[in-house]
Amino acid sequence: MPWKKTSKILAGAGMLAMLLSSAASIAAEKLTIATVNNADMIIMQRLSKDFEKESGITLDWVVLEENVLRQRVTTDIATNGGQFDVLTIGTYEVPIWAGQDWLLPMDNLPADYALDDVLKPVRDGLSHDGKLYALPFYAESSMTFYRKDLFDKAGLKMPEQPTYDQIKEFAAKLHDPSHEIYGMCLRGKPGWGENMAFVGPLVNTYGGRWFDEKWNPTIDTPAWHEAITFYVDLLKNYGPPGAPSNGHNENRALFASGKCAMWIDATSAAGYLYNPKDSTVADKVAFAQAPIAKSPKGNHWLWSWALAVPKSTKSPDAAKKFIAWATSKPYIEAVAKSDGWTVVPPGTRSSTYANPEYQKAAPFAAFVLKAIQTADPNDSTVEKVPYTGVQFVGIPEFQAIGTEVGQQIAAALAGSVTVDQALKTAQDAADRAITQGGYK
Repeated sequence: MPWKKTSKILAGAGMLAMLLSSAASIAAEKLTIATVNNADMIIMQRLSKDFEKESGITLDWVVLEENVLRQRVTTDIATNGGQFDVLTIGTYEVPIWAGQDWLLPMDNLPADYALDDVLKPVRDGLSHDGKLYALPFYAESSMTFYRKDLFDKAGLKMPEQPTYDQIKEFAAKLHDPSHEIYGMCLRGKPGWGENMAFVGPLVNTYGGRWFDEKWNPTIDTPAWHEAITFYVDLLKNYGPPGAPSNGHNENRALFASGKCAMWIDATSAAGYLYNPKDSTVADKVAFAQAPIAKSPKGNHWLWSWALAVPKSTKSPDAAKKFIAWATSKPYIEAVAKSDGWTVVPPGTRSSTYANPEYQKAAPFAAFVLKAIQTADPNDSTVEKVPYTGVQFVGIPEFQAIGTEVGQQIAAALAGSVTVDQALKTAQDAADRAITQGGYK
């Protein structure tokens, strides 16, 4: 019957239209990605044009300074705002937000993703109750960078494991502000992930802790006073101008332009400093372990900038597809091809550190791998504590506590309050937050 044939043609046409419509909607899919303005992420943004061509997915980038990024993504996910499809967050946020049921698990990864290749300490830091909720873009610990040429000229020798007393002596001898060379560069910009990322391990190695076993704050204590007094004196006497405003990026630029004799910061900066395209001192950089004061415990941190999918996204499959691409072995190889092996995302995959080309290009490779593997968030203080974390406390309230304490310490560094006043105010703020949180 003609009408049957017609109906079949119409049905077939309808099915084809549906398929085309579905394909078009997939092809037209758009992801909004919130990320930090670090060098590795800038490279990712540039190379992502290849992902867009291959997948048909459009990427809209929101690239923010670290403190601003944290505020924006925290507000968005806590209010179920749905502004972002991919979040750049870290080892602090992932377990907490997964526990709040704010993140989608990173399951059903492509067969060739090689999840076992991702370093176990990094995977563990991005998991909650045995499930992975983010994939690491890069991971880091902390280390001491120094100018070997300046040390040689002054007849100084950096030990493999320096102490903070030695660091202060070196800074005093190398400080030459008349030639724009400063003895020590350190984070001064306030923020739980900025100045407190350095201050936390500093306090650990001076024998301090954030809280005792009963969740009483221990900020206004001798260990903190000694550590913060050392920090303030070091930067006031031997730091660059504007130290209270300098975060990771600012100090990295200072060191790369030849203005820092020493810098204690993230191992992830090594690739940048050893790259002659970015650093004027690429052939003069050397490195040592993060310093210790009274104890080696907790002297070097563990962190990962990772990519996660909020439950509020309307494009979970596309978001996971992008994250799998950006954290894959082929992506690392793509960075090596475009920018060189020195600057590939560090700290994530065993295969990177086993690669002879990376070992040749990155003299710091084995050192960084060991630093990441030996940082222990479960045993980072001399005295026992009820929390996990090296440079942070793994509770939701720490974001506010760490920010307030960071502001007080930055104020002490700027000279607007004394160290004693800063720590008393910080202690009171931490006590209020922890009491309101019901911990005590």
